[in-house]
Amino acid sequence: MIKDPYVLEFLDLPEQSYYTESQLEQKLIDHLQEFILELGKGFAFVARQKRITIDNEHYYIDLIFYHRILRCLVLFDLKIGKLSHSDVGQMNFYLN
Repeated sequence: MIKDPYVLEFLDLPEQSYYTESQLEQKLIDHLQEFILELGKGFAFVARQKRITIDNEHYYIDLIFYHRILRCLVLFDLKIGKLSHSDVGQMNFYLN
């Protein structure tokens, strides 16, 4: 079971109306222990900005974790704002 919602108050982000994905990623890395605890049991950090190459084009996955209990990789593609169909397609592309 995947936890929903996640509470990320430990990031201490200043109150502003807009953050970049890279700012959010950096804060998560800065507070990696708290983030893993918020994710729940079984998560282990694997990589940040993991490059994958397909047909000589480079793509980067923001964060990768391994879930020891489920025995699978969990990919995080950080997005600021509303989720779009292209975002879902991008994640499906990474998973395939």
